[in-house]
Formats: sequence, C-alpha cells, structure tokens
Amino acid sequence: MARLARLYVPDIPQLIQARFIEPLAQLSDPSPVEPLNQLAAWLRECAHEHQVNVHGWALLYDRMVLLATPSSRTGMARLMQAIGRRIATRLSSGRVFEGRYRSALLQPEHWVLPALVWLDTLPVQHGHVEQAESWPWSSACYHTGLNLKPHTWANDHPDYWQLGNTPFDRQSAYRKRLAHGLDTSQRQRLEAALFGQWALGDEHFLHAIGAHATRRVTPAPRGRPRKSPNSASEN
Repeated sequence: MARLARLYVPDIPQLIQARFIEPLAQLSDPSPVEPLNQLAAWLRECAHEHQVNVHGWALLYDRMVLLATPSSRTGMARLMQAIGRRIATRLSSGRVFEGRYRSALLQPEHWVLPALVWLDTLPVQHGHVEQAESWPWSSACYHTGLNLKPHTWANDHPDYWQLGNTPFDRQSAYRKRLAHGLDTSQRQRLEAALFGQWALGDEHFLHAIGAHATRRVTPAPRGRPRKSPNSASEN
C-alpha cells in the first residue's frame, strides 16, 4: 500500500509525533538530562531555521511531540529531518525515528487547546512526573508561567491568547485546564487523528480546508461507492 502524502494546509496547526527507534533512557533510569537539553536546543534552532512556529512540545524518553504551524508545505518535514540528522551524529547512529513521523491538522478554536493539554500532560501519563509543570522538557511550564526565559522563542497560538487578557490570566486559566485534563472522548479523537494522519474538526472546517489540502483530509468511506438510482435501473 502506498504511504499517504504529507497533509498540509496553509496556516493550519499540526499535531506531530515522532518515536525514537532507541529511547534516550529506560523508564527505570534517571532522566537523561543532557540528551533532552540538547534535543530542546536543536528544536529551537531548527524551528527558527525552517520557519516553523512551535506552539507546544513534549520531549520524552521515547518520542518528541509538537504542536506547530509551518510557514510552508515542506517546513515541518525539513525541521524533522534536521533534528534527525543532529541526533544521528551526536546522540546515536543509523536511523533515528521509528518510521515516518505522524501528523494531524487541527481546527483552531476547537482542538488547539485540547492538543496542548494532551501533549503537556504526556510526561504525567508516562510516569515521568506527577505534575505536568514539573517536566522541564515540555511546554507546560512555559504555558503556566513557571519557566518563561528558556522558551522565549516559542510562538503562542491565538487560541492560547484567548484564555485571558494578561499573561497571568492566561497562565492561570491554562493551569486549570491542565489540572482538569481531557475527557476520554477528546483524548481518543486526538490520538485517532494523529495515528491516522487526518484532520480533526467539525464538518464545516473539514470541507473548507479540503479544497486547499495536499490530499484528502478524512478517510474514504469503507466499501464500494454506492450506485445511483439511475445506474441501477440501467443494469
């Protein structure tokens, strides 16, 4: 089966996940501080180089997850390739990522903030920390105002700015979202879109971006196409 072309629509945010073939450490090991710090630095450099606006990130032992809006059709692929080359020459050898990275297009005003909560809470889900803000290699501490200086390169999505009129208001509102988390349905829909590499949004959004996408934005209906009444009568 031919693999899907990369799904891209101008100015639409993407949720991206790339798994490492070899994890940076095992769960029972101490946190690999130096490799994670280096990976964060490469993300910052490569995002600037390839003009990708990164809104959120989570760097874990076995994967990197981003919420970002690339400025061009090839920007995200080039960013991931650049990071992969750096990892291959500095942290490991041979292939770096487990297959192709996966991505999903997200409807602004509906799915950007849930996606941010999803990726910022991944360190909690995987047992690295008890509170999302305690993981230094995600955007949780940035979005909650606990660690601003190292991440001044990040680009807040407009949906995040809608949380409040001041930085304090936005950070406070986001902390509440982190504490509340996502319901099962939200989590499943995000993960299904990411795994399937589709767009996630309402019918109007999917129809609107369909005309500008590099390929179809939702799976094709299963089974054979239904025959029209006229074609049935002709048989």
